[in-house]
Amino acid sequence: MKKTIALWAALTAVTLLVTGCAADEPDAAPAPAKATAPAVAPSAGHRAPGAAGALGSAAAYRKWGLRPFAAPPAPPGTKPVVRKPGGPVPVISEIPTTEKIVFITIDDGAEKDPEFVTMMKELKVPVTMFLSDSAIRGDYGYFTPLAAQGQGVANHTLTHPNLRTLSQEAQRREICGQQTELARRYGTTPRLFRPPYGNWNEATRAAAGTCGVDAIVLWRESMQIKNMQYQRGDKRLHPGDIILAHFRGPAELKGRTMTEMTATMLRRIQEQGFTVARLEDYV
Repeated sequence: MKKTIALWAALTAVTLLVTGCAADEPDAAPAPAKATAPAVAPSAGHRAPGAAGALGSAAAYRKWGLRPFAAPPAPPGTKPVVRKPGGPVPVISEIPTTEKIVFITIDDGAEKDPEFVTMMKELKVPVTMFLSDSAIRGDYGYFTPLAAQGQGVANHTLTHPNLRTLSQEAQRREICGQQTELARRYGTTPRLFRPPYGNWNEATRAAAGTCGVDAIVLWRESMQIKNMQYQRGDKRLHPGDIILAHFRGPAELKGRTMTEMTATMLRRIQEQGFTVARLEDYV
């Protein structure tokens, strides 16, 4: 009997060796992609989330009910979106790339959930914050740790007007004024600008160009409470898509928190096989 058991065990071991089968480890995290040094260095002395290597740890993702993202690819040595000297400001809704990456942008700044700061610190997911002074002036300090994490600080005007209703000079005051304010508060003059409601005209473009803006950033998808709203008929993410979200709280999210909305957005991205890259590395 002992010889029979020993023979059975030996045969089983050989079978496992040949097939590569093994018992699943509880809570095992997917192996991170091999880290690659970025071709573009982070700006302002901060470590840019997702600029190189894996994002947050498996334990951090489990805390927020998520699976870890794959590390984003190294950003290109030459940025695919560049404003030519003396040329018009580019207007973009996506980044030209074949990589399965998307870019998260978050607008306004009205909701200031402390848990969101913790979430971003632990997950290390890169986002770009398009901030309007009228929304953030009640607590400028809320965004300081986010900026210190390396999250992008970008321009969304002083008072969030419909720019198409304003003269070029009035638009310039809105855009340049917020450039100055954000530089004073967070130490770096923004390079990216988003017009409120996505409304812009050629006067907007000209005004932004005089304020040192390198690109006007629109979007391809917007995150709602539980699902994405898509511009394309196939209702799918595409490589290089820019996603719009907002700093919103339970009053606007039907009782859900900013962190719950963000976790849902990250799941929707992951379900379609994408990871998140840093917008400033491509523009």
